[in-house]
Amino acid sequence: MGLSDIIARIDAATAGAGRAPGSVQLVAVSKVQPPDRVEAVLQAGQRVFGENRVQEAAGRWPEFQARFDGVTLHLIGPLQTNKARQAVEMFDVIQTLDRPKLATALARLAEERGTSPDVFVQVNTGAEPQKAGILPKDTDAFVAEVRALGLPVVGLMCIPPVDEEASLHFALLAKMAERNGLTGLSMGMSADFEQAIAFGATHVRVGSALFGDRAYT
Repeated sequence: MGLSDIIARIDAATAGAGRAPGSVQLVAVSKVQPPDRVEAVLQAGQRVFGENRVQEAAGRWPEFQARFDGVTLHLIGPLQTNKARQAVEMFDVIQTLDRPKLATALARLAEERGTSPDVFVQVNTGAEPQKAGILPKDTDAFVAEVRALGLPVVGLMCIPPVDEEASLHFALLAKMAERNGLTGLSMGMSADFEQAIAFGATHVRVGSALFGDRAYT
């Protein structure tokens, strides 16, 4: 499925939800994809991409950014505190802020640099022990803590459990965002992004539906 097909589906879902055209941003998940596939999507006009690992992004994107104007990078994978400096230098948005120690490190770097990537707080809506994210019951307090540190928190992000109805998690995330005065909702992936748009997603993270199956090595 090509970029134009994905965008058409996003536009149709946005209209079907009665939302304004252009209110949903596609984050093309390029992690573990071969460079030729990424370049093809860049050539087709996509400029917002999501990467899981700082090191992988560092090896891929400087060359692409030298050739293609206006690329915006989102970190959508777990961020180790010792990689925070490299992450803030490379990414425009960090979607996986999930613990106080990382928030403190990012705030310190923001003060030092005089600027900061936008941040989303990752919420572990399914309370899955193997998954990163703030628990729902702790989200309000953590958002307040992040704001107090001066970080530009713009929204919430979640990855629903694979064996549960995703819409329940999308609805929960939307309710928490509204309660905290946050307008950004990063939710929905290749299998359920249209459903996420119906529940208010502002950013959908689409990988395999756009690029094809990932080429793990």
